[in-house]
Amino acid sequence: MLEQLLIFTRGGLILWTCKELGNALKGSPIDTLIRSCLLEERSGAASYDYTAPGAAYTLKWTFHNELGLVFVAVYQKILHLLYVDDLLSMLKQQFSEIYDPKRTVYNDFDETFRQLRKEAEARAEELKKSKQVGKPVNNSRKQGQVQKAGLGGDKKNNEGGLASDGGDADTMKGHRLENGISNGNHAVTKEPNVVGTANGKENTSSNVGAFDVNKLKSRSKVGKKTEKTTTLDSKGSKAEPKKKITKKNRVWDDSPRESKLDFTDSVGENGDNNIEVLAADHGESMMDKEEDYSSESEAEEEEEVGKESKPDSKKKGWFSSMFQSIAGKANLERSDLEPALKALKDRLMTKNVAEEIAEKLCESVAASLEGKKLGSFTRISSTVQAAMEEALVRILTPRRSIDILRDVHAAKEQRKPYVVVFVGVNGVGKSTNLAKVAYWLQQHQVSVMMAACDTFRSGAVEQLRTHARRLQIPIFEKGYEKDPAVVAKEAIQEATHNGSDVVLVDTAGRMQDNEPLMRALSKLIYINSPDLVLFVGEALVGNDAVDQLSKFNQKLADLSPSPSPRLIDGILLTKFDTIDDKVGAALSMVYISGAPVMFVGCGQSYTDLKKLNVKSIVKTLLK
Repeated sequence: MLEQLLIFTRGGLILWTCKELGNALKGSPIDTLIRSCLLEERSGAASYDYTAPGAAYTLKWTFHNELGLVFVAVYQKILHLLYVDDLLSMLKQQFSEIYDPKRTVYNDFDETFRQLRKEAEARAEELKKSKQVGKPVNNSRKQGQVQKAGLGGDKKNNEGGLASDGGDADTMKGHRLENGISNGNHAVTKEPNVVGTANGKENTSSNVGAFDVNKLKSRSKVGKKTEKTTTLDSKGSKAEPKKKITKKNRVWDDSPRESKLDFTDSVGENGDNNIEVLAADHGESMMDKEEDYSSESEAEEEEEVGKESKPDSKKKGWFSSMFQSIAGKANLERSDLEPALKALKDRLMTKNVAEEIAEKLCESVAASLEGKKLGSFTRISSTVQAAMEEALVRILTPRRSIDILRDVHAAKEQRKPYVVVFVGVNGVGKSTNLAKVAYWLQQHQVSVMMAACDTFRSGAVEQLRTHARRLQIPIFEKGYEKDPAVVAKEAIQEATHNGSDVVLVDTAGRMQDNEPLMRALSKLIYINSPDLVLFVGEALVGNDAVDQLSKFNQKLADLSPSPSPRLIDGILLTKFDTIDDKVGAALSMVYISGAPVMFVGCGQSYTDLKKLNVKSIVKTLLK
């Protein structure tokens, strides 16, 4: 049974709701659908599942892109209503005929809805009955065929005849059976020795007890052949014994030895003076520099587009191309969009966007363009690219404010430190980029304390201690083999006592599938309630970005004892200077988690930390 059905514009104006249903929905499924699915370019999905305390709904929708209308149906998740898709398509067709942009009330549509609903339910019942009638007939025929196949096989064995699977007749039978299964439920096969196969695999679940001797014979013949070949290979190997490969000694050249191999700073009074000089010479952080995306690149792109458009105009006839550009094309169909979307998907994947994300984006863009009328003097490819550009900007633009300095001052007024926890997989650069963030905060007269909570990896505490010494920042450490959650809690207490504004918590790198370490991380976040959880990820990853972030969030949610667990709040992308134009990891991570990219690491020094330039990323992805 439907819980709710409504029609609204893309601007959010509700035009009609079903008064007959009028069920009070628990939670806010419509708002959640708009916020986390339609606005996040996930509208290409078939349905959306919404769960709230005491309720679980499934939402389905369709668009009328030319009129800018959205049709949404809500029903209980436990139910499988077959008529919803059919009902939505009929509603879309009927409502578009009476729609008037100046009109806001459609009370007379209730009677039309009742008729459409009865018609859709009747179709679904007929379809269900036809499936139920078709299934037993099909099974009984198949069982009869299996028995015949078994008898036929026995007769052939008694006569001493041999049968093979590789003949033309068997391949024709296989094709007939595959077509019979895929085209409908009333597949009838007349061949006696075919046991239900699809895509070259035996389907023995429906034919229990069926036994094909011919296939067994052919397998035994293949087995004998393989045995012969293996014996021949073994003989050949005996004839030619392998020579042992011995490792050659390394020969060094006669270059003179370096006088000094250890370039680390010496610890002591003189060393401290050198460190102060180094700390003063680091320079201004790139976070505070506004990155200008000059119009030169835009002009170059316009020239390239102009060059590309010239050969296209030569290929088409002069009159047809002129008429189509002036009059515009009729409503866009899926077949018109597919070539442009395929090219766009390939382009995104070459820029290191995960394949799953690129496919979902293209489906969402197709759903937003299907049914729209192509404007005059516009091409389908340029229309698709413009829609994709808007979608990418909307995804990469943060949905909430990410001003850390403002949040730090707000926490300072409450006389408590602002706590940031850095999490991520192994070897992505958490400790190094923690030091970069600390240096940036230092430049804004914010007192920082580091907490060495990576008590797992050898050398982790010493690495953070070196950064703290070079930046003249206090560090809280308890050594190794300690509980990271307890170390973080004591560090926050120490920062509160000393009056530090920010505590930067370094954690051990862990793979997303390592449950003991993920449980320890979930405990650390639950006990200390940090203000910000930053996921540190490499800009080099492609498809693995989806797996890392989705599983990190899933584990944090599953292993937390809190009913409302803390998930990842932001992303810090590292090694951004090594990827050239392969910037797709930023898009994959933001799309899968919904968290914004707050920092971008782009070098080895403390100043090499900057903000994500959304416009630049989008232009690079579509270039």
